[in-house]
Amino acid sequence: MSLFDLKSLNSALEELQQERGISRESVVDALATALAAAYRREYGKRGQIIRASFNAETGDMEFRQAKIVVDDTLVRKEDEEAKGADDQRSRFNPEQHIMIEDARRIKKDSQLDEEISFPLETREEFGRIAAQAAKQVIMQKVREAERASIISEYGEREGEIVTGHVQRFERGNLFVDLGRATAILPYDEQIPGERYRQGERVRALLLRVDEGVRGTFIRLSRSHPRFLTKLFETEVPEMASGVVEVKGIVREPGSRAKIAVKSIDEHVDPVGALVGQRGVRVAVVTSELGGEKIDVVEWSEKPEEFVKEALKPAQVIGIELFADENRAVVQVAEDQQSLAIGRGGQNVRLAARLTGWKIDIRSMGGDQVAGSEEAAAKVEKTEEKKEEKLADIAEAKGEMEDEMDAAAPAEETKEKPAE
Repeated sequence: MSLFDLKSLNSALEELQQERGISRESVVDALATALAAAYRREYGKRGQIIRASFNAETGDMEFRQAKIVVDDTLVRKEDEEAKGADDQRSRFNPEQHIMIEDARRIKKDSQLDEEISFPLETREEFGRIAAQAAKQVIMQKVREAERASIISEYGEREGEIVTGHVQRFERGNLFVDLGRATAILPYDEQIPGERYRQGERVRALLLRVDEGVRGTFIRLSRSHPRFLTKLFETEVPEMASGVVEVKGIVREPGSRAKIAVKSIDEHVDPVGALVGQRGVRVAVVTSELGGEKIDVVEWSEKPEEFVKEALKPAQVIGIELFADENRAVVQVAEDQQSLAIGRGGQNVRLAARLTGWKIDIRSMGGDQVAGSEEAAAKVEKTEEKKEEKLADIAEAKGEMEDEMDAAAPAEETKEKPAE
């Protein structure tokens, strides 16, 4: 018996396999499960186990009732477990179970827990209601198979750069159409100050793929340090081949980043490889990040050398390490102090994060010491003062507008002097 137009069904199966990557076998299995569920609802009894098989080529269907082989030991055990419960009936269900003695009359080598199946009548009136129920379950199975396909495809691409188009905005979050799936670029994973338009092309790091109750979530990031690494890999063949290695990277997204690199080939300059001829390679990455400044420094096993490199572009005169405190006191010329500290303490702060050392900057006079921790506190204080100043300006502007609005009606009601 066939409920479907076989030509349309097989055409749909081919389309699902080619366009969505859902195998023909998985859809046919889903269809058999749906038919078994519909048959059980229409004609089955409570507790029955119904199995169905479906041939997509011929449209033939077969239904069978399955029973699990048990013995007296299992029945007694289940009866004892049922004692004291609200339902005092035995857990042995003749619709689900068959005693091993009876099973061996049908199949001589039957074993405990094995399934024995019996053919069921394929009824002609198995019609519209069953077909509709089957269709609903098929759609659900198709969605599940598609979700599994997406997880399989994008799960293997975690840590890589993907490209999509802006689909919509929602509470600061950006939804990106990747073609087969929609990903989310959360507000906290975006580069501060960047603005996007609907339909605009966007590149991001595929951070991870999560499967939740509501479906599959593909999380992207443009602020993650690894995004910067992967961008350089696309521009620098020496990195893609493994000749140049990234030993450390820190970012303040949209503002500045420092990346420490090492070459395993003494004939290859790691810094020059990333910067490129006339700075063309680093310029491409900077452009993708909206103008984020990138300092490329050479990694060194010697802490003093690494700290000096990390503080570039400032020139270091001397350095003293205090290993017990994990602190480095760096001496620079007076005209280099502001460069070493950076705007708002950014340079020394990033250098400290990159090297893992607390860094204090001392000028030639030796009177003033500016540390990475103090620089961070200074940034916070500066930002607070800036916000307070902006608030004061906004308040003053509001008061001025209120005064102008109050004065305007009085001027309009003044009578013109007689000529």
